Amino acid sequence: MKIVVDGMGGDNAPHSTVEGVVSAINEFGVDIIITGDKALLSEAFNKYSFDKSKLEIINTTEVIENEDKPVKAIRSKKDSSMVVGINLVKQAKADAIVSAGNTGALLAGGLFILGRIEGVDRPALCSYMPTKNGMSILLDAGANSDCKPRNLLEFGIMGSIYANKVLEIDNPKVAIVNVGIEEGKGNELSKKSYELLKNSNVNFIGNVEARDIPFGYTDVIVCDGFTGNVVLKLTEGVAMSIFSMLKETFNMNLKTKLGAALVKDHLRKMKDMLDYTEYGGAPLLGVNGPVIKAHGSSNGKAIKNAIKQAIRFINGNVLDEIKLTINSMEDDIIENS
Repeated sequence: MKIVVDGMGGDNAPHSTVEGVVSAINEFGVDIIITGDKALLSEAFNKYSFDKSKLEIINTTEVIENEDKPVKAIRSKKDSSMVVGINLVKQAKADAIVSAGNTGALLAGGLFILGRIEGVDRPALCSYMPTKNGMSILLDAGANSDCKPRNLLEFGIMGSIYANKVLEIDNPKVAIVNVGIEEGKGNELSKKSYELLKNSNVNFIGNVEARDIPFGYTDVIVCDGFTGNVVLKLTEGVAMSIFSMLKETFNMNLKTKLGAALVKDHLRKMKDMLDYTEYGGAPLLGVNGPVIKAHGSSNGKAIKNAIKQAIRFINGNVLDEIKLTINSMEDDIIENS
C-alpha cells in the first residue's frame, strides 16, 4: 500500500504535513509519496527520525492556492503538488491521495482526472459528524449544491458502504435531513428521494430533523451539498461557541475555577470528541480512486489521521464495493430518478 500526500496543500503546509507523514510512517508503517518543493520538504523531514525507506519525495514546481479558481487551477497547474498527486493515483502508482489543499480544486481534480465511478451521477463529499452515540457521517457536505433524487439515493448507498467498511457499523441506518420526520414532509427533492431510498437495499429509517442529528439516531445522513454544508458549519460553530461560553463561565471566580478543576478531564474528553483533528478528513465518494480531503488548517495529528482514513478506505475495499453495488442497481436508479 502506498499513499500520496499533497505536501504543499493546506494553511500549515509543508511543516504540519511533514509532521503528519512522519507520524503515519512511524505508527502505521505505511509507504508515503509526498509531492511538493523537494528542497523545502527534505529540509523539514531532516528534523525527524523515521524509516526513510518508507518515504519518496516527488518534486513539483507549482502550488494550487486557496484563492485559485478550482477548474482553471487543475487544468493550468499541471505540475502542482495536488495535480501530480492525483495523477499518481490515476496511474496506479499510489493507492490513495490525501490533501489539505483547495477543496474545490481537489473535487475538480478527482472528477476530471480520476473520473466518476460508472453509474454514479455525482460524487459526494462525506464528512464526519460527532454525536452523543459516537460517529455519524453526512453527505453531501458541499460538493453539489443542487441535487436530483437519484443523487441522494447514491449518497445513501455510498455512505452506507463507507460506514460499514471504514467505521465498522453493521447495517448502518440511513436518513434524509428534513423539516419533519413524517413521510411526505419537505420539498420535492426530499419526497422523491424518500421513495427511492425506501425501495432500495439500504437500511433507510426515514427523515431526520437537524436538531436530532447530534443525538446519533442515524449513522448516515443524506442531503444536497448546500444543506449539508450549512448543517456541518452550524454544528462546528455551535460546538465552538459552547466551549467558549464554558471557558468564560469557569473563569468567572475562584469557585468556578475549582469546579473546572474537578471536571476538566471529562471536558477534555468531550472536546476530543468534537475535535476535527481526531477524524482527519472527508472522503470524496463516487470518484474512481480514494481521495481524502483534510481540513485546510490541519495540524500534524489531522494529517496523520487523514492518512489513517485512507488506509481504512483501501483495506475496506470501499471503491470496489461501491462499484459492485451501484452497477447492480444502475437500471433501477436511472428508471426511477
